[in-house]
Amino acid sequence: MKNMGEEKVQLGEFEELVLLITAILNENAYGVRVMDEIEAQTGRKANISGVHTALDRLEKKGYLKSYQGGATAERGGRRKRFFKVTDLGVQVLEINHQVRNALFSQIPKVLFQNR
Repeated sequence: MKNMGEEKVQLGEFEELVLLITAILNENAYGVRVMDEIEAQTGRKANISGVHTALDRLEKKGYLKSYQGGATAERGGRRKRFFKVTDLGVQVLEINHQVRNALFSQIPKVLFQNR
């Protein structure tokens, strides 16, 4: 956890993963696609309700914004809800990346020898 102005950056591991995948997908991030990409990128199974819960939490925190796509015949005329990372979300990703790199760089190199 780190301070970003008055805002505290606090993400659960799964929220961080969903935020990262949403950033990777950029303009093509919606629930099922995020779920599929999590499995493709990590080998980890995710369920759609967990993904939607994380997306909603991230949006409430201001790290994502959602918008409705156009209706499609393949979805019976329903519209997809797409997600995009906000500027605040990008800042959170950058902070988490910096913290992880700083911690990783402090691990004694001897741990990685002879592996």
